[in-house]
Amino acid sequence: MNDSSRTQGGLICIGVVIVGAWFLLAVLQGSYWALALPVSIIVFFVLGLIFWIGYTIATIRVEPADEFDELAPPQAPDSAYDSAAADSATSTAGSTGDTAG
Repeated sequence: MNDSSRTQGGLICIGVVIVGAWFLLAVLQGSYWALALPVSIIVFFVLGLIFWIGYTIATIRVEPADEFDELAPPQAPDSAYDSAAADSATSTAGSTGDTAG
């Protein structure tokens, strides 16, 4: 992290403290705009976000799947894979460390 990033972070913190103090002062003085403006910004932000989600859902392009791909039965795995899996299953079953007797 370089010094300019730290400077920017510090400036953001100072700005937030100034805006917070200004907001608190306005609320304590009973200003209508101190509450109406932030609430309006939040409401319009949420409405914009919901509109963007709806627009994205409405305009997404989905390629239709082939009918035959959905109706086709799943293909069987290779027989070489089956024999290798069976060999590993029998070799691990005997190496559990259990002693019967």
